[in-house]
Amino acid sequence: MARPVPAATAALRVLRLLSGQPVPMPAARIADALGLPRSTTYHLLTVMADEDFVVHYPEDRTWGMGLAAWEVGHGFTRQEPLARLARVPLARLVDAVGESAHLVVLLGSDVLYVIEERAPGRPPLVTDVGVRLPAHLTASGRAILAGLPAAQVRALYPNRDAFVSRTGLGPTSPTELRRLLVDTRARGHATEDGEVTSGFASVAAAVAAGTIHASVAVTWESRRAPDLPELADAVRATAAEITARLRHGP
Repeated sequence: MARPVPAATAALRVLRLLSGQPVPMPAARIADALGLPRSTTYHLLTVMADEDFVVHYPEDRTWGMGLAAWEVGHGFTRQEPLARLARVPLARLVDAVGESAHLVVLLGSDVLYVIEERAPGRPPLVTDVGVRLPAHLTASGRAILAGLPAAQVRALYPNRDAFVSRTGLGPTSPTELRRLLVDTRARGHATEDGEVTSGFASVAAAVAAGTIHASVAVTWESRRAPDLPELADAVRATAAEITARLRHGP
């Protein structure tokens, strides 16, 4: 007869399993993977959701990592090398283009700002380190969402209620977001103009950072209208450099 697994041990095993998955998992698959009774697994997931360590996606009947787990667990510790390795390339990008730049990671349906490099003489932005913004409104978030499996995007944005607005602009339904992400994938970079802050625009490209989804973006005042193709190339090059540093070291 199998020895009962303590609840704390089972919870840690659930977190370790979910942290290594690219998309949320059904409870039955979690139970099978860990050798736990399904009734025990459902109870455990409910308790963990109450404490924000996991999140339930009812439309897909799946469970994924929650905010509390990201803050204190595996995801947070892996953010540190990302931030350290990205800081120098991001600073070089700012020097090259003369605009402010930032690095974000995806956190649920938000992006969390990990680094901001302010260009001299440029106005302050809302993207201070530690700020969270809706991913579907930001170029940074769109660059990441465009690379996620369709099922994961549907889980994050199941219906119109999942969409918020800051300036009255931006997608308001899963269909609108899906079309926007198709265009983003085709271009190889994401954009937004006035959807986060009126009078400011951004361009972003995704960073391949393993199980942490990240991106680099540059933001400027819309009235200055920089050379967007040239700026997008610079952002993509910086994202590629950070990816290379993560995989192979400086």
